[in-house]
Amino acid sequence: MDHQAVLALYDRDMREGARPDGPGARVERVGSVVRQVADGEGWNGVVWSDLDGATADRAIAEQIDRFRGLGRDFEWKLYGHDLPPDLGARLVEAGLRPEPEETLMIAEGAGLTVDAGLPDGVRVVTATDAVGVDLVVDVHEKAFGTDGSRLRHRLLARLAEQPDTVVAVVALAGDEPVSAARMELVPGTRFAGLWGGGTVEGWRGRGVYRALVAHRARAAATHGYRYLQVDASAMSRPILERLGFQALSTTTPYIYAM
Repeated sequence: MDHQAVLALYDRDMREGARPDGPGARVERVGSVVRQVADGEGWNGVVWSDLDGATADRAIAEQIDRFRGLGRDFEWKLYGHDLPPDLGARLVEAGLRPEPEETLMIAEGAGLTVDAGLPDGVRVVTATDAVGVDLVVDVHEKAFGTDGSRLRHRLLARLAEQPDTVVAVVALAGDEPVSAARMELVPGTRFAGLWGGGTVEGWRGRGVYRALVAHRARAAATHGYRYLQVDASAMSRPILERLGFQALSTTTPYIYAM
């Protein structure tokens, strides 16, 4: 894989050319910034910028004013190759708080090792309705220890209004949900994003997460997507590397809370 070429393609298709990530969201392009504005249950934030030392502080202040005017917390999604080099420090100075850094990993679907099997007694089902979404959310809350109401709202809205843009899957041990994840398909691009992969304690390290990655990779290929993209935590990065994903950059959420 040509890292620089694929990273440039990702920036152009998925960031500078961002599409709304669900019903009720819209993308705004103002100057050298691309941001998404959504309702209270959606994601609000900056997805791309093209700044330098002379323009960064004003652009940051403009985003704060915009989202404060809407009464929204927001995220500035900063990538390791974004400019200027001190943009993260400038965001902190303006009042944003960094969360843990993740690794932007991308793979060509055709080059992945996707023969990962499931443990005995575990099966994968696709969530297509409220019952399935509740299973996904149940895993999310147990695996990450966070409230899943926003995830539930977003998944139900996507499945109802844009069902061809999301694939949500759950691994069941008998009737018990033990792992879940989703894949977001962006029409008109070559990238499918893998998100939300989580496994409940007691089932980690048994190949379930790996199997859900493989399941989604096959689904992406069926839908005609060439590349798979993940914002990988330190825990998932080694698994993804063994599957064939490559690290292209880093990504850090900077959060502005009202």
